[in-house]
Amino acid sequence: MTEGIKFQTRVHFRCGRNGRKQLRTGETPVATVQPSRVPRVSRLMALAIRFDGLVRGGIVADQADLARLGHVTRARVTQIMNLLCLAPDIQEELLFMARVGRGCDPIHERQLRPITAVADWWKQRRMWREIASCLFEKT
Repeated sequence: MTEGIKFQTRVHFRCGRNGRKQLRTGETPVATVQPSRVPRVSRLMALAIRFDGLVRGGIVADQADLARLGHVTRARVTQIMNLLCLAPDIQEELLFMARVGRGCDPIHERQLRPITAVADWWKQRRMWREIASCLFEKT
């Protein structure tokens, strides 16, 4: 009667592509800090400011040129540029929003469109407070 050879090794699972679990050998890696990202609305606000600088500086002729160069519709460029109609303090809040670790962004550009349509900054601030209080209470 022969005795079999026994192997002993440590294994751990990790998330792979498309959410599949992968079996890995060796010690479990030390938990790393999840990479965070800048919210999309913050990037769009910065893009609007950059686009405005390009148009004012004469580097591009108009928003239609920006749309052609960016391979997007003129309507999309207009939506992004409308963020410049927000009160300066709202723009600042959007630019310096907290980074998102995982999951959805707390606010989307679509939610800001009704605010950008209002010309009065006091009304904008009131509308922004209503949206922000509802959104940031959940987190």
